[in-house]
Amino acid sequence: MTCLYSHKYMCTNLAMIRRACKVLFAVLETQRCHHLSSILCPLSGGGGSPKLAIGRSLARFKTTLLMPMQGQEQPSLEQGLYRAPSAVRGMTCLDREAFAQTIIVPAIRIPKAVLNKVVKYLKKVSLQRPGLKRVVDEDGNEDSEHKLLLLDPTKITSSDAFSEEEAGALRALEVAQEVCQHELKLTYDNLKTEEILRAVLPEGQDVASGFSRVGHIAHLNLRDHQLPHQNLIGQVIMDKNPGITCVVNKTNTIDSTYRNFQMEVLAGENNMVAKVRENGVSYEFDFSKVYWNPRLSTEHERVVSMLNRGDLVMDVFAGVGPFAVPAARRGCTVLANDLNPESHRWLKHNCQLNKVSSKVTTFNLDGREFIRGPVRERLPGLLASDAGVHFVMNLPALALDFLDAFKGLLVPESDKETSGKSNLPKVHCYGFSKEDDPKKDVVARASANLGFELEGHCSVHMVRNVAPNKEMMCVSFTLPHKVLYSTHTDSPDEPAAKRQKCEEQLD
Repeated sequence: MTCLYSHKYMCTNLAMIRRACKVLFAVLETQRCHHLSSILCPLSGGGGSPKLAIGRSLARFKTTLLMPMQGQEQPSLEQGLYRAPSAVRGMTCLDREAFAQTIIVPAIRIPKAVLNKVVKYLKKVSLQRPGLKRVVDEDGNEDSEHKLLLLDPTKITSSDAFSEEEAGALRALEVAQEVCQHELKLTYDNLKTEEILRAVLPEGQDVASGFSRVGHIAHLNLRDHQLPHQNLIGQVIMDKNPGITCVVNKTNTIDSTYRNFQMEVLAGENNMVAKVRENGVSYEFDFSKVYWNPRLSTEHERVVSMLNRGDLVMDVFAGVGPFAVPAARRGCTVLANDLNPESHRWLKHNCQLNKVSSKVTTFNLDGREFIRGPVRERLPGLLASDAGVHFVMNLPALALDFLDAFKGLLVPESDKETSGKSNLPKVHCYGFSKEDDPKKDVVARASANLGFELEGHCSVHMVRNVAPNKEMMCVSFTLPHKVLYSTHTDSPDEPAAKRQKCEEQLD
């Protein structure tokens, strides 16, 4: 192990200095540093002291280290340093041993007596890698009076790279500010998911190592160029994320009727029954048969926070209960409906699991049938009370189209005791938009389906960006009296509307 500034190895002979630097730069050149011959030029001759020559050389090295070769894209130092061996490119069956390699990292020699203090002061520049110890024995000797603290090579490239505060701490603790080079063995366990996949997948292709986590299940949406490596990707995801025991890939868009999708198990156990906890509420469901989106937890909490104890909530597309169950826990009375029999089954299960079954009445109906059936029967009595009444309609691909079910839902002549009251329901309806002005778009579509201009009479919340040029929006408004009590041609006993199909993928 050679120290950059060690007096023990300092020579006065320029030729010897030049040879020593060549050895060091040869090592660094393997880490994708370029134009090193130009760095060595000042050492071949000329005036000045050896110390000044080395100083000029190191200064030029620091500015050249990150310089890309002309016409070639230069990866970051970290990417270059922790790049997996090129032999793993194209691997489809995971061979963990093939990722082993040896790299050179900077280190500082620290007396054991002050080790803990120095580690604390140099925490920001010490090496942080999965599964690696940042403090190691000097030359493998456990009995040595010194230890080596491994440093982050993206932050420390020389002995003068420490901040003033760090350098002051080293002086105060009488630790030599000398950076050494240490050979470090990297294995599969020390590499990050993205580093492994970037090394394996076709060069220049998108890596996309992200996934949605639903309990013990990791859910991927792989692209075509990733499919030959799908089982390897699944195994890497499982290896690098404790608690993940099943990795699946979606094989088609969401089912047209029940909002679920076909999936393929890439790695781990074939167990689709997930247990999740969201905003303090527990849920269980078969992920392969129902719809669940972990990215909507904030939206669930936002809407539920608007509710007061004693309010009445009609959840038209309830799923497994992410709105209905927390609303019941908040003290609301809930009518919850979902067309999918599996969602309805798990909805009832989650009500029991969270001990709110007495507050929730569940239905397995089409959304329009639910509104114009059970809701129509109960709504006059609900509006007669002083409690708030809320409709939640979370089916973004279609919910706006269901708003016409409210037109003429109640008849003024038969509902005299409520038709003059101001306690009208509040509606929270979700929709996707690909328009340049998504707010204007969802308000216009909601207005068209209601037959009432909502502009100036509603609020719109942007829930999340689903995809490029596709937003999920929530439009909230008080159901207009003239809509609820309008003369509607449909009779109370009209047949349920044909079960509509989701043409768009729900995210």
